[in-house]
Amino acid sequence: MAASAEHVGGINYATGLTRDAVRVDTVEHLMAALVSLGIDNVIVELNSPEVPIMDGSAAPFIYLIQEAGVKPLTAARRYLKVLRPMSLTRGDKRIAIYPSDHFKVTYSIAYDHPMLRHQSRTIRLSEETFVEEIAPARTFTFLNEVERLRQQGLALGGSLENAIVIGDTGILNNALRFDDEFVRHKILDVIGDMALIGHPMIGHLVAHRGGHALHTAFAAQVLAQTDAWTLVDGLPEPADARGVPVVTPVRAN
Repeated sequence: MAASAEHVGGINYATGLTRDAVRVDTVEHLMAALVSLGIDNVIVELNSPEVPIMDGSAAPFIYLIQEAGVKPLTAARRYLKVLRPMSLTRGDKRIAIYPSDHFKVTYSIAYDHPMLRHQSRTIRLSEETFVEEIAPARTFTFLNEVERLRQQGLALGGSLENAIVIGDTGILNNALRFDDEFVRHKILDVIGDMALIGHPMIGHLVAHRGGHALHTAFAAQVLAQTDAWTLVDGLPEPADARGVPVVTPVRAN
């Protein structure tokens, strides 16, 4: 089954893919690691219907991929370059993408919780910035959500080892990896979900209070609006230390 937006199905606190009778859940962290390391030709084999949650971040996937090694291909990588703004709004949730010369993400979150009100971050993405600043950020949940999910038979394998759990008076885990780890993880999620477009992107992605349902719906919308982007060929590796690809315009298809 191809990891693509057309196969998205069953969003339940994670992104799932379905095709015929096959279903795979929680693909977003692995997808974020793959696209951010420049990997676009890979076969993933699973012996369960869910990608392992690991520690709730993409860092273990980054480590394993780097340990295994990456084989460069001779074909130029194709990027999806945004030509005009696109957006999607659902209630108080919004996601949009704007033309840019590189891939950048701005994300903001807001919760009615005394321990987590508002966080916002903008980051220009390259392999280096993803590995150091985004990949280690863990998924998070609220204690009352955990209790509700378990009553539904979900999140039975969840623990303080693979998620940040926020209680009424504080973080149940020992410490955060970043002061703004929550919004960093949201950036991780949207990178993984938008990777289902099938090409690394060149554009400025902006999201507010998004989630997997909004991310994946927007990925499908972007693919459908073929007049809003073009495919460009770039070098298999970034052209400079900032992660900016050298690109040559080609006709969109």
